[in-house]
Amino acid sequence: MRRGHNVLKTIVQVVAFAALWAGLSQAAPGGPPAPGRRPRPVGPPPLLRALDKDGDGKLSTSEIAEASASLKQLDRNGDGSLSREELLGRRRPVKAAGRPPRGGPSGMRPVTGVVHEADPLPKDEMERKILEVLADMDRTQRRGMMNVPREDGRLLRLLAEAIGAKRVVEIGTSNGYSGLWICLALQRTGGKLITHEIDERRASLARKNFARAGVSDLVTIVMGDAHKTITKLKGPIDMVFIDADKRGYADYLKKLLPFVRPGGLIVAHNMHRPPPYPDFIKAVTTDPTLETLFFHMEAAGIGVTLKKR
Repeated sequence: MRRGHNVLKTIVQVVAFAALWAGLSQAAPGGPPAPGRRPRPVGPPPLLRALDKDGDGKLSTSEIAEASASLKQLDRNGDGSLSREELLGRRRPVKAAGRPPRGGPSGMRPVTGVVHEADPLPKDEMERKILEVLADMDRTQRRGMMNVPREDGRLLRLLAEAIGAKRVVEIGTSNGYSGLWICLALQRTGGKLITHEIDERRASLARKNFARAGVSDLVTIVMGDAHKTITKLKGPIDMVFIDADKRGYADYLKKLLPFVRPGGLIVAHNMHRPPPYPDFIKAVTTDPTLETLFFHMEAAGIGVTLKKR
């Protein structure tokens, strides 16, 4: 009996705390909402709704007994704990430098990444070989290479293969990690990767990684300052992936966009962390010939821009 009393007491305290928290967060500071602005909905917090199955505003004995299972419904990321956003049923906002006020011209809205992904499965021995090299690079080469997270690499492969990319330009080779994800697509589409790198040590490591993955014939590494070397490129380009000096993104876009085919993509890394430069955000969100979405992937963030047909 004592145990049941303690459980009930704890749940009541948690519910009361969440209700107070929600009430404080929903109240508009300084009085009523501004004219023309929709008031936030007022109602029981998600935690109380999750526990109160019959919606009568009370917790019955059976609802208390099922509390553990009910609380798991709020744990969206499955980490065994409840964040403030999960308690209140909200998504964590993502901020970016230079982002205009909500509703401004850029319309920048982060999209949260997928939670329930499974490990990539090789279709054949070619894919298995590339995936094994990628797994080894994850274990042994990440330090100091500033590689994209694995999920971001998988997105690159998905995008390149989905558009049937024949010619992909990458700015920032590093040790070839993101390039190998792109090659997973190109060995299906019959395409080629032209990747630009300024550091010879990293480029040398990338060559070795491309060779042991068996994709050297798909890749051309161009050495030098990419701001200069990309001026020698011609179209058409199916997809551009930018993951180099953050201040230079707008310049890369300006120089490469004319050669991207209609229906092609410009994919930019680090659109959340570190914060992107405002000139690039403005360029991809205010041009009527472009359509851009920002994905919050593993905190780094990716921007995907379509050059409209």
